[in-house]
Amino acid sequence: MPMTEPRLLHPGLTWEEQVDLVFRTNRRTVTEADLVQFVTWSGFVEPLFYDAEHARSAGYTGRLVPGGLVYSIAEGLVMISGSITGTGLAFLGMELTVKGPTFVGDTLYAVVTTLEARPSSKPGRGVVRTEVSVRNQRDEEVLVYTPVRLVRGRDYVEPRPGGADRPE
Repeated sequence: MPMTEPRLLHPGLTWEEQVDLVFRTNRRTVTEADLVQFVTWSGFVEPLFYDAEHARSAGYTGRLVPGGLVYSIAEGLVMISGSITGTGLAFLGMELTVKGPTFVGDTLYAVVTTLEARPSSKPGRGVVRTEVSVRNQRDEEVLVYTPVRLVRGRDYVEPRPGGADRPE
């Protein structure tokens, strides 16, 4: 007897449900281990990130964190929120601006605001553009990015196995 697949407890939002959406993610503190692992696996071998004296000579007062890591943590917080769990189809692009420094020990969270949610050229899918404002424990905006994603719609139909369906 075939077992039915259990339902997803918190399915993500369809593109239609993201119109005028604003929400805040959970918080996460950036650790020294986060910095060391990111710099090591990504190859960010810039002395600002691994040499505290070098960073101090540039005027920084703590262990500086690369903007790429701040973005990665923020995107992880968005994913953990469940907002597009099971409904995201493709990441199409983004603009990103670093607004201020982030240091080891800072606690980050993100505020996500939908800027645009519209149907795509293929039925059952939509294009969603959001602004993600990454903020620290002092509520200072340290990074902002505007991802554009392809997201399932209410009437999404899964492609047949072996079919030629591809994200647009």
